[in-house]
Amino acid sequence: MAQPYLSLEFIDKSFERNGIRTEVLKQVSLGVEKGEYISIIGHSGCGKSTLLNIIAGLTQASEGVVFLEGKPVDQPGPDRAVVFQNHSLLPWLTVYENVDLAVSKVFRGIKSKAERHDWVMHNLDLVQMGHARDKRPSEISGGMKQRVGIARALSMEPKILLLDEPFGALDALTRAHLQDAVMEIHARLGNTMIMITHDVDEAVLLSDRIVMMTNGPSARIGEVLEVPIARPRNRIELASDRTYLKCREAVLKFLYERHRFVEAAE
Repeated sequence: MAQPYLSLEFIDKSFERNGIRTEVLKQVSLGVEKGEYISIIGHSGCGKSTLLNIIAGLTQASEGVVFLEGKPVDQPGPDRAVVFQNHSLLPWLTVYENVDLAVSKVFRGIKSKAERHDWVMHNLDLVQMGHARDKRPSEISGGMKQRVGIARALSMEPKILLLDEPFGALDALTRAHLQDAVMEIHARLGNTMIMITHDVDEAVLLSDRIVMMTNGPSARIGEVLEVPIARPRNRIELASDRTYLKCREAVLKFLYERHRFVEAAE
């Protein structure tokens, strides 16, 4: 049987501090196909961001291996771009310069200066930020900063886009607009996306599958839920869609049962 595009195989992760060892993740295995949109959801402290960092190569697994296109992932690389909750733009650079920094790093010697310029503008236009190319981060809103962060990540042409609660710091309306923008980008580019979220509605709206983590320590994958809703998706229409409501209920039930289990153990 062919190996998945991205394969997590028996991932364990432990941290040691002051002689005390904490097991964060235990025996996490998951296959992700090319072009899939996967959300990872669970209560705080279940190791979601740690798992994302292992896929990104920012953190080493204690045991197990991550394979991307059959090759082990053991360090960061431009084939895996991360968008954090904090936009992490350089404040002294303009919107254009922040994206150009990534483009020049990845494509210097591959694309000419004119081609790199066109590519920067293409990605800014993709997130509807071309008009703000000369502004600095302090001159634009939080939602606009996240759009630039997404443009910078996409500009590296990553095989996988990793989103760590990318909309968590935004107000509800801005969040909705950005979710729609990400859905549109995913539909247009067909890229593989893995997103950490606490938001059940967001997970159901955006995902092909939702990976539900058990509570830490020693968090595992508790369930994986298929979201069999046709694309493109319209959030207004989905509000009363039976399949959407059924998926939403399944995730809420899983999270509620886990929370109740933790409370009972305390």
